Amino acid sequence: MNDIDIEALKGVAQQLRIHSIEATTTAGSGHPTSCCSAADVVAALFFGHMRYDPKNPHFHNNDRFILSKGHAAPLLYAAWAETGLFPVEELLKLRQFGSDLEGHPTPRLPFVDVATGSLGQGLAVGVGMALCAQLDNLDYRTYVLLGDGECAEGAVWEAASLAGVNHLNNLIAIVDINRLGQSQPTALASDFGAYKRRFEAFGWRTEEIDGHDLEEITEVLAAVGLGSQPLAILAKTMKGAGVSFLQDKEGWHGKPLSREEADRAIAELRPTAKTGVGLPIPAPNPLPAPANAAPASYPPITYKPGDMVATREAFGDALARIGESDLRVVAMDGDTKNSTYTEKFYKKFPQRFTECFIAEQCMVGVATGFGTRGKVPFAATFAAFFTRAFDQIRVAGISMANLKLVGSHVGVSIGEDGPSQMGLEDLAMMRAIVGSAVLYASDAVCAEKLVEQMAAHKGVCYLRTSRPKTPVIYGNDEQFPIGGAKVLRQSQADKVTVVAAGVTLYEALKAADALKGEGIGITVIDAYSIKPLGKDVIKAAAKKTKNLVVTVEDHYAEGGLGDAVAGELSPDGVKVHKLAVRELPRSGKPAELMAKYGIDADAIVRQVKALI
Repeated sequence: MNDIDIEALKGVAQQLRIHSIEATTTAGSGHPTSCCSAADVVAALFFGHMRYDPKNPHFHNNDRFILSKGHAAPLLYAAWAETGLFPVEELLKLRQFGSDLEGHPTPRLPFVDVATGSLGQGLAVGVGMALCAQLDNLDYRTYVLLGDGECAEGAVWEAASLAGVNHLNNLIAIVDINRLGQSQPTALASDFGAYKRRFEAFGWRTEEIDGHDLEEITEVLAAVGLGSQPLAILAKTMKGAGVSFLQDKEGWHGKPLSREEADRAIAELRPTAKTGVGLPIPAPNPLPAPANAAPASYPPITYKPGDMVATREAFGDALARIGESDLRVVAMDGDTKNSTYTEKFYKKFPQRFTECFIAEQCMVGVATGFGTRGKVPFAATFAAFFTRAFDQIRVAGISMANLKLVGSHVGVSIGEDGPSQMGLEDLAMMRAIVGSAVLYASDAVCAEKLVEQMAAHKGVCYLRTSRPKTPVIYGNDEQFPIGGAKVLRQSQADKVTVVAAGVTLYEALKAADALKGEGIGITVIDAYSIKPLGKDVIKAAAKKTKNLVVTVEDHYAEGGLGDAVAGELSPDGVKVHKLAVRELPRSGKPAELMAKYGIDADAIVRQVKALI
């Protein structure tokens, strides 16, 4: 590192501060002081240390940088502008409608892998990227810049733990310890010993530095990758550093400078500021790109009609099956792999499996990280436990992430384990994610084919799987496109259309048989795709039954299948009658619980008779 021009880096850091102040003052909003505290570290990384091609941010072996403290976005934008990727004049469009230089980074920008700004999430994504580098035999490193305030988030320590367990010496966390949070000093303020003890307790190597001393910063960065531990660089900084009337002062978080204040600040910074354009940037090693192409086809499935198979187990079979030909597929679990059946993939492809233990926020972040590197990550646990990671899933939607989530043990049909284990909110939660696909398999064939669909579909997908064994009702060649629905029973004389999915589909079929014995016909539809809904199929059936529709679901009444159908059909005058779980359930046998909460065949029969 002796050839690094320290004076040039000092000048670049000042220029990054100027850009950050100019951009936020022009925008009238933003976080200039948070940018100033990290400017020296970012200058050292982007213009002296990281190995990357500034003209090709997506190059597969570029070092990766995650701005976990996403409110310092202007600093990140300024660094890339100074590499020459885009004109510096664009920085003045910060936060304007139509500009991709948004208030917090999103992957609309080619140099941003994942959306940040909901604090505490960046390190887990970095863990996924670092694991992926090892899997792909690449030597890129992943740098995550965190704020000290966000280290109050438990998700940071979930990720720190997993990184330590996996000895990720290609992962570097840099904590910008500027002491000041949004409303007051942070919990630990400048207690470096506390940060050091916490990271080291999770198996990290730590280095304490003056975050404004470029010689010290570059010296520590030169030792990145030594040993077998991840590295935490604890950088003591000052919020607003470089500007005398701002630095280390409270009350400036998220506050842009006025034009007069900005002029004063820039006058202080400009005499020593220098452009980064033209400074040599270390090139990444030209190692072979990973095999991330989709296969032409997947191995066939061989179920027989009537086979009793739980869809959670069929998911495990499907994952192991498609993994044979699709090298993009990776899997992770939260210590439930013998219940979600991801263990089938683990036993077959252990190098492509990550055990995340009981840390669902971290698991979703890790999966998102793998997705940024061209993989197709399937993350599985009990559906109820995904609620812990809702913010990570929400941000994955903002990131336009390629993320596949699978939730088992859904509804009262899991039986004796009781309500804390019953996923009864998951459909509502996953439907709320922007751009998501929400799927619910009824039999093994459907589950297997939906896993194939998920692998082929770009975006956030959620598959709901069931604990009870259910009979195979579809042929092995049946197709289940996302956005479709299947009509299983229908006649010209049908009185009501019943829409179901998962375990309640079988209850609807039982109800159809019982009603047929009384001369009453009902149409039964398998709404295996809840978002996007197979609305045209359901609308056509509803029209034939005089717009009488009943939905039945093993889910709370709010936000699930019934609301999805009502949202699509009600504008057309269709009256949707929803059978769903409407009170806090309790332990019991699956059949007695479904009867108690009004979602079994008898409940469907009663509802149909009440309507006609």
